[in-house]
Amino acid sequence: MSDMQDTMLLGLEGIKKTILHGGTGDIPKLITGTKVTFHFRTQLCDDERTVIDDSKVAGTPMEIVIGNMFKLDIWETLLSSLRIGEVAEFWCDTIHTGVYPLVSKSMRRIAEGKDPVEWHIHTCGMANMFAYHSLGYDDLDELMKEPKPLYFVLELLRVQQPSEYSRDTWALSDEERLKVVPVLHGHGNKLYKQGHYQQATQKYKEAIICIKNVQTKEKAWEAQWLKLEKMANTLTLNYCQCLLRMEEYYEAIEHTTDIINQNPGVMKAFYLRGKAHVEVWNEAEARQDFSRVLDLDPGMKKAVKRELAVLNMRMEEKNQEDKIKYKAQMGRSGISSL
Repeated sequence: MSDMQDTMLLGLEGIKKTILHGGTGDIPKLITGTKVTFHFRTQLCDDERTVIDDSKVAGTPMEIVIGNMFKLDIWETLLSSLRIGEVAEFWCDTIHTGVYPLVSKSMRRIAEGKDPVEWHIHTCGMANMFAYHSLGYDDLDELMKEPKPLYFVLELLRVQQPSEYSRDTWALSDEERLKVVPVLHGHGNKLYKQGHYQQATQKYKEAIICIKNVQTKEKAWEAQWLKLEKMANTLTLNYCQCLLRMEEYYEAIEHTTDIINQNPGVMKAFYLRGKAHVEVWNEAEARQDFSRVLDLDPGMKKAVKRELAVLNMRMEEKNQEDKIKYKAQMGRSGISSL
């Protein structure tokens, strides 16, 4: 089959395909639930063909399940034109590449061993990308500000039909996903009570990702979307409670701030963020958060009083430590402190 005919198979505006290395056999059927494993390289269309992402460099191929869980819909279309072992280059116009920076951020965080923060991607990406919300990677911020056509070089490694692999939560239908959420939530709570915070975070995270994937199909800010948002926020706050126990204070501040930015009336978000600020000696921020807690729920007076006592203790400890350090420095530099 000629390249031209192959291109026509895609039948979409703004895509050009060039086969770099032929594959074998027929083009596999990709149906909902098919698991596709492939390598990809993403490049800008500049003279240097600057590489943005490369799964071979990251060391692991990409796996996606058709019809579920993945935000770069265009990849499903491109993959459906490949044979096993085929390597092809696709030029894709801006209309197909607009959300790429969000997907890339998620993949990079996974490659760095961090939490992909799936739910951030949806809330800020799909509903209304906040104009000044940095993705944390300069090249992706650049692309977000000014979307460009991109080259995707894809190599199809393996195609498994739904019956050939065990289904995970990401391979469920929306209805099944929402049924799984309370189960995961319950598991998470149980693990939290037993002090298994790391394992609890995994359960909460899985539940949040289930919700967010259903949520992307709803119209932002409408009743069903808001209901799912509320469920996700509850789970995110449980996740943050685990982070506090695991002493991951800055990550807890990041997640709670995200919730507060979108829903400034969530008392528990201010409460948990205040607790995190206490632990990293952000005195002014902690006091501010606790006063917002009391504004939103005067019944929290006792709890806030207790937290402010902890804050005073922490600040006292820090002052003592600082004094000791200061004395030690003075001693070393031969200046006697008065």
